Amino acid sequence: MPKAAIYTEFLRTGRINRHPPEWSAEKKRYLTHQEVAARTGRRLETAGTLTHERINGFHRSIRFPKLLFHRTLPESPHLGYCHVTAARTKFARFDDVRWSFYIANFFSDIGEDEHFFEKIKLGYSRMYFAVATQADPEDGRLTLDRSVHANGLLFRTRDPKEALKNVLLLGAREAELRAIVNSL
Repeated sequence: MPKAAIYTEFLRTGRINRHPPEWSAEKKRYLTHQEVAARTGRRLETAGTLTHERINGFHRSIRFPKLLFHRTLPESPHLGYCHVTAARTKFARFDDVRWSFYIANFFSDIGEDEHFFEKIKLGYSRMYFAVATQADPEDGRLTLDRSVHANGLLFRTRDPKEALKNVLLLGAREAELRAIVNSL
């Protein structure tokens, strides 16, 4: 029979147990990097799915494809990012900009070289960001389009509401929809 919860025991007897249960070193289990990466990936994809549903639930004329995949950082399997969606839009002085929207479970700067993330700041914050992309002419892979802004970054925020607003603005094609989104 499982032991009653601490608060239940207090309400029943009026006593607080000051001695925590004994920790058993034999029952202690360490996770491998692969297990940590798998858990991180499941959490990121769950957050990505929920975010995609919220974005597509805003207005029926603003719809984004669900392009969900995640990556964890090889040296830190508890850190990772999730690609949520991708689309095209007019942005500032650019007529046709391809972009991708991501969620990361850390906050960092977007790197200039082959390191995509620089100055990773740990903590309990998430990072929501969108980057401009282009097809690499040599191998066809998507790469950052650094001609849009200094490093291809369209927006980066810790606030999920601000991220939702920015993604909706990127997806709104008509001025009336942009006005509705801006009023949020």
